This record gives sequence, C-alpha cells and structure tokens, in this order.
Amino acid sequence: MQKLSLLIEPKDLEPLLDDPELLIVDLCQANNYAQAHIPGAVHLEYANLLLGTKPAPGLLPDEARLSATLSAIGLTADKHVVAYDVEGGGRACRFIWTLDVLGHPAASLLNGGLLAWANEGHPLSRKPVAPASSNYTASIGDRGIATRDYIEQHLDDDQVVLLDARTPEEYNGTSVRAARGGHIPGAINLNWLDTIDRTRNYRFLPDDVLHAMLAERGLHRDQEIIAYCHTHHRSAHSYVMLRHLGFDKAKGYAGAWAEWGNRADTPVKT
Repeated sequence: MQKLSLLIEPKDLEPLLDDPELLIVDLCQANNYAQAHIPGAVHLEYANLLLGTKPAPGLLPDEARLSATLSAIGLTADKHVVAYDVEGGGRACRFIWTLDVLGHPAASLLNGGLLAWANEGHPLSRKPVAPASSNYTASIGDRGIATRDYIEQHLDDDQVVLLDARTPEEYNGTSVRAARGGHIPGAINLNWLDTIDRTRNYRFLPDDVLHAMLAERGLHRDQEIIAYCHTHHRSAHSYVMLRHLGFDKAKGYAGAWAEWGNRADTPVKT
C-alpha cells in the first residue's frame, strides 16, 4: 500500500478497501454503525478512548485499558488506520490523537467522514465486522500531549500558544460548563465549527482558508500550539487540522477546561 497522508478523501479510500495493511475504524454511535458503515470497518466505542471520570472525563485511560481496547479491534503496529465518524470528525480525530500519543506510526482521517462517503455514492454495508483480536501494547509517550502542569509551567512562554476550540461564549465565560467560566490566560479562540465546510459534507475548509484563519490569530508553524476544549473532543479536531497544515509541534490538552475550570488554583481569564 502506498503511503497515505493524514487526510484522505473518500474517492482515494474506496480502491483500498480490501488492502490487508489497512484498518478502517468507525467511531460512530453503535446504532449508526448497525445501520450503515464503510465495508470492512470495525466499530470502536468512543467512550473507550476516555477515562470517563469527573471532573476531567476527557483524560486518557491507563495503558492497560488502551491496550485492551486496541487489541479488541485487531490493531497491530503495522496497520495503517483510517478513522471516521458522522458528526464532523471530533471522535475520529480524538482516536488519531490517541494513536499519536501512543506512537502508532500511521493513521489518517477520512475527510468528511461517513457523511461525505455516503453522500458521494461510495459503498455502504450493514454487515458487522468481528475483528480477530490482537496483542497491542499501548505505551503513552510525550508526542502530541500536554498536561495541566506542563501548561502552567509555560504560560509565559512566547513559543507555547494555547488554542481554545470552544465557542466564543465558553471562551469569554458567558457560557459556564465547569465550576468557573472563561479561558486559560493567553489562549486564542478558534471555534472548531468555524474550520468545517458545511457545503462540502463537513470536510475541513480549504487549506488556504485555514492558514489565513490561523495567521489572523498570530499562529505560525514555529510555535508549539496546544489545543483544548472541554474534554478534548472538539480540540482533537483542531489538533488534526494543525498537523495536517504542517504544525508539527501541535499538542492536545486532554484534561481540557473540565479539569482546568473545575480547580480553584488554576488561573482563569474572562
């Protein structure tokens, strides 16, 4: 199989459906998967990618749980993953971010997800796929991940920039979803929904448009950009966008606002 880019189009994926080196992973709801999915795709329950414990449910599970989850879908180190969902890409991007953190060498996002796939006439299946389990060993590394402690240590670092992927109302504190509202000091707001092209089946906006949006906010590739939202679902989409555009130092903060805004000792700006 040829080397695939981080972002793959439906027309480019269809000829590869039978490639044994490919693992297509469906992050839709289980009932959506049962109704229609890409032929050969295995289903992965999104909740298995999250710790799920308040106040910061978006944190990563431990390595044992991740190992069990990825073994259950038959992932091996030599497989190239293509992930998709049907709700704008947040779930699939969270999976790709997780694979990055684990050092998995190859993964792609289906641009537009199942919506683009189905609306553009590609084949669908209702036949569930029961993958042969593997023995995948998950090892959490440093790539792509930022912790609360790390962020606090770099709040005054000009080369570390925080990208808040939430709504403007969450960012400015008028919509409060934690003990406190607002944003991490210095964070720049770019609502993840503003980077999605609703006229093209929820693909990313064209690269030049995205580059312009980031440039308007003073963001450039030399910086280390840490994306966050409330549980690192929306901001996982921002993370993949940054990586796709060549921001190789991008990271994601999985604790996100659910962790930061529910503490009494973290600085907050409104």
